Amino acid sequence: MPPPRAVDAMSAARGDTAAVDRVVFLLACAAFASSAALRLCDPMLPALARDFDTTVGRAAVVITATGIAYGLMQLVFGPLGDHFGKLRVVTAACLASTASALACAASPGLDMLALARALNGATTAALIPLSLAWIGDAVGMEQRQATLARFMTGQIVGLVSGHALGGFFAEYPGWRWGFVFLAGIYLVVGLLLLAALRGQRAATAAPARVPGRYRLVLGQAHGRFVLAMIFVEAIATFGVMTFIPAYLHQRFGISLFHAGMVVATVGLGGLGYTLFARRWVKALGQRRLARGGGLLLGVAFLLLGLGPDWTWGVLACGLLGLGFYQLHNTLQTLATQLAPEARGTALSLFAFCFFLGQAAGAGLGAQVVDRWGAEWLFLGVAALLPLVGLVLARDIKARRRAVKP
Repeated sequence: MPPPRAVDAMSAARGDTAAVDRVVFLLACAAFASSAALRLCDPMLPALARDFDTTVGRAAVVITATGIAYGLMQLVFGPLGDHFGKLRVVTAACLASTASALACAASPGLDMLALARALNGATTAALIPLSLAWIGDAVGMEQRQATLARFMTGQIVGLVSGHALGGFFAEYPGWRWGFVFLAGIYLVVGLLLLAALRGQRAATAAPARVPGRYRLVLGQAHGRFVLAMIFVEAIATFGVMTFIPAYLHQRFGISLFHAGMVVATVGLGGLGYTLFARRWVKALGQRRLARGGGLLLGVAFLLLGLGPDWTWGVLACGLLGLGFYQLHNTLQTLATQLAPEARGTALSLFAFCFFLGQAAGAGLGAQVVDRWGAEWLFLGVAALLPLVGLVLARDIKARRRAVKP
């Protein structure tokens, strides 16, 4: 398939650094809302159960509905972004997410709330992968990894603060106001992105069927390798992280709130990486970042499994965030180059594999925890993740040798 004549209206002007930076900031705000939306309902479950006269387990249907819709829609938005323009689809998704978040706030019953949450999961699913793809179009490779790291700041803050925001709104103004808050962010970002698009020529993509775009990514060995790596990374990191709060609570006797605050330092470690990413990328390069990220992750899980006190968990979770975003940011950057003609599809597949890996990791981890305990789960991934970083670094080295004349 020939490449599009214009990948996106804003992408055409790579030299306009200020304009690109403004859009990246807006996309980071959209990523904040998308990430926070996924976690917002977790602490709201007791309030939802009380208001709708049901059990906490039954109320959890709102979380399940969101996750299923979010994951499945990854496979839809990628081709849409490639055909209509990534930034245009992100803008439309922000405005649609405003409506779906308000529908959550106005839901009269649990079933309607579950449906509205599914719609919100479906609309917000476009924001992060297509933003990554747009950055891949708009920013050259020499600056791309650092720019992606800057964008990830919004995602990290959203993940860290989602639980806190949900607990605050459930406890004080009322859980419905949490969705109004998110709707306000979606609306402001969507309108500002719409203003950025005005006056730009509409992007025109070469006609291509959806299966053709998927073949561009999956038909190459390197594409399958990167997707497999992100799947394994998600299993061994976010999937396993599910069990850290319960482990700290049961082993050291601290409260679940206390344990949650310890795990929140994962976000601080991630922010530490994004703040200095430009310098680190320049100083270390992709190979050392991949190796170092895998090694830090191994050390983090080793400390979790062997640490004699909960305070070791603070250090471990900080290292976990630092190592994860080193490794993940490198994989993201590689994914932006898999299929420049179908970059939206490639990044949506990337997000889908990561989402699927989280679910698989939680399921497999539960089996290990029930049979042998969380310590053995942590020690297992402590051995696996340095190998993941090493394999990725060797692949980067091999591909660079292959392209040298």
